Amino acid sequence: MNIINIQYYNTKYGEFIIGSFDNKLCLMDFRYRKMRKTVDNRIKKGLKAKFVQQDDNILRQTRIQLEEYFNKKRKKFDIPILMLGTDFQKNVWKKLIKIPYGSISTYLELSKSINNEKAVRAVANANAANSIGIIIPCHRIIGSNGSLMGYGGGLAIKKRLLKLEQNLLKKNIFSI
Repeated sequence: MNIINIQYYNTKYGEFIIGSFDNKLCLMDFRYRKMRKTVDNRIKKGLKAKFVQQDDNILRQTRIQLEEYFNKKRKKFDIPILMLGTDFQKNVWKKLIKIPYGSISTYLELSKSINNEKAVRAVANANAANSIGIIIPCHRIIGSNGSLMGYGGGLAIKKRLLKLEQNLLKKNIFSI
């Protein structure tokens, strides 16, 4: 059986579980989110692997880059990532990565970016299934009316991350 190296990582923004497989980050998620078991099972099944709590270079690099991000010293991540999901989900996640630091977008804009304006709910579900939070910045997606909508780490953390990027009250919607 294959092995996914995992570590738990505690920050002022919450406790995370980070995981790597084949020198790529495959998991960076809130440890205690509601969908924890679903997300973990999708990753384990997709890689035919089990979690083993041990450190490696990718996990160390991830912690360093996240620490830099949390301390406003990093705006872009350059960790190799491995996305595990459907083609539709991966397409949504690739669009999320293009939303720059300090910008926000909406579920509707994200739907339009994949040429499927009517897929707002499916896009929201793909956003919720993101297992590489912050690095694939699903926190930068808000409702069309400007409201904060669901987030794996909770809305208070989403608000704090947006505030960290200093864009919470701006009306600048980024078109993908």
